[in-house]
Parts: sequence; structure tokens; C-alpha cells
Amino acid sequence: MSNLHFLKVPRQWWAELRSDQSSIRIMRFAIGVTLAAGLAAAIEWPLAFLVPILTSVFLAMPLPMPSLRLGLKNIWYTVTAFSVGLVFTLFLLPFPMAYIPMLGLALFHLYYMLNRGGSFWLVLMSLLAILMLPMLANAHEGLAAGFAFGFVFSGWVTILMLWTAHLIMPDPPGAPALPKKPGLQTGFSKPAAQAALKSTVIILPLVVMFITLNLTDLIVVMIFAAIFSLAPEVSKGKAAGLNSMKSTVIGGVYAAIFYLLLVAVPEYHFFIALMFLTTLFFASNIFSGKPSAAYYGSAFSTLYILVNSSLGEGADFTEAFLLRFTFILLATIYVVFSLMAFERFWPQRELKHT
Repeated sequence: MSNLHFLKVPRQWWAELRSDQSSIRIMRFAIGVTLAAGLAAAIEWPLAFLVPILTSVFLAMPLPMPSLRLGLKNIWYTVTAFSVGLVFTLFLLPFPMAYIPMLGLALFHLYYMLNRGGSFWLVLMSLLAILMLPMLANAHEGLAAGFAFGFVFSGWVTILMLWTAHLIMPDPPGAPALPKKPGLQTGFSKPAAQAALKSTVIILPLVVMFITLNLTDLIVVMIFAAIFSLAPEVSKGKAAGLNSMKSTVIGGVYAAIFYLLLVAVPEYHFFIALMFLTTLFFASNIFSGKPSAAYYGSAFSTLYILVNSSLGEGADFTEAFLLRFTFILLATIYVVFSLMAFERFWPQRELKHT
């Protein structure tokens, strides 16, 4: 009887776990991200570190399992975005007089698409492609193509990791389905066009300066600035920057603990166990409902980036943390002051009354 009672305890615990939506999401995050990190560490293909980061971003959202159609659509969006980025890099970058106007036009259309309800994934991937690939091509032509291939492949693996995590920890019966989006707004939208123009005017000079001066070491500033300018309002841009800085501090503190423990026991199985416990802790905060929950999703990305970048030969953890924090601060300052100047000299009264 005692043996049977011993067996009932884990079964009862498992049944209770599978019936609670919050517990399922916490375990799904921990299992999915740990599997992604273990796979990336074991195989180490180019840009493998992106898989755990992208997996954590999606599993931190309270969303049901993505359908096959949605997964294939996101794969296609990634391929399309980086194909466009390669076209800009290989065929337009050598001709600055054509490249700069076409870049401005592309940025405007991406911001305009997002403001009209277009796919956030497509816009984000396209922004990364057209901003990062030219910078990498300035360093070496083959680097841009290698980055594009690595990013697309990592995107595919991320979708497989998401499906795997949902299959291991499925939602309970009766869980809400994926909400239907209104889709891309048809016709011309003046508010969307004005907001897109504001974002383009703010980010285009920064991009041109970075590419012209080949500031590859500061590429993160440009990327953060482009992301912060997705919502072209001073309060939103400032809030996005401040939230990123808070997340960086939280992620940096736990990354230091993670890094010291991993240095003390540099074994693959210990890395997996430590990653599972860490993701379990972060997931419990992400889905806690507390005001601080909003910071822990980005904080985990910071943790993984800092730890991953500090394991290479000659790497410095403190330097990596300070650089990341400085980059976010510089991007926030640029976006906020640019928006303030823009609104001062171009009030856009029509937008407020639209």
C-alpha cells in the first residue's frame, strides 16, 4: 500500500500541474527554452544563440500553440525579409545615391505597414535585415550572406522548439484560442502615414551615419533606436528605453550569478540543469501578474546574451554588461531627443485631430 501511495503523489501533482494554465506556461517556458539552449550549445551552428532568445520571447507571451499555417507563414516572412535585405546590400549599397532614397522609402513602408496593423514579425525581421546586413557587408561581403542564412535557419529551429514545448506541455481543454487579428488595414491611413514619416525621419540619419562611417561595433545602438522608434511618441520611446534599462540591470545581476556558477562547474549537464532552474525562476516571475513581470522576459534575453558572449576566449563579463547598458542608454537618448525636436518643429496638429 505504501508503494502505491508513493506513486499516487507524483501522479496527483502532475494532474494538478496539467490543469492550471499558469503552471503550464511556467513549465512550458522552462522546458522549451532549456531544450533550445541545450541544442544551441551542443551543435553551435552560426547564430545558434538566437534560438533560445527567440524561443523565450514567444513562450513568454500567453499565447496558444502556433498553427502549422502560422509557423510556415513566419518562416516565409523571415526568408522574404532577409532576401530583401540581401538585395539592398548586394545591389544598392555600392550606389549611395540610389541606396539612401530606397532605404528611406523601405523604412517608411515598414513603419507604415506596422501602423496599419501589419505583421509585427515581418516588420521586425525586415528592419533587422535592411539595417544589419549592409553593416556586416562593409566588414566582409560573405559575412552578410552567412548572417542571413544563419538567422533564417535559427528562425526555423525556433518554430520547431515552440511546437515541441507546446506538445510536451499542451494547454488544458477549453483554453482560449489564438485571437484573430483585424489584419492589415486597407486603403490610405493618414495617421499611420504621419507616424511612419516621423519614425523614418528620426531613424534614417542615424542609419546613414552608421553605414557611412562603418560603425559596426556600435550596431546595437542603431538596432535599439529602430525598435524604440516603432512607437513615435516621446513618452512611449522613453518608456521603452527605461524598461529596457531596468530589464538589463535585472538580467545582468542574474547573469553574473549564472556565469560564476557555470565557471565553477563547466560541464554540459550542469549547464542544462542550471538553465532549467533559471528559466523556471524567470517564468514564475513572467507569469506572476506582478508589475515587475513585464521586465523579466527581456531580462532573460539579457542574461543569455551576456552569458553567451562571456564564454568565449578573452571575453569580459563586466565589459559586456556595461556596453549593453550604455548602448541602450544611447539609443534611448537619441530617440527621445529626436522625437522632442521633431514634435517641437513639426507639431502635426492634423494628426491629433484625426
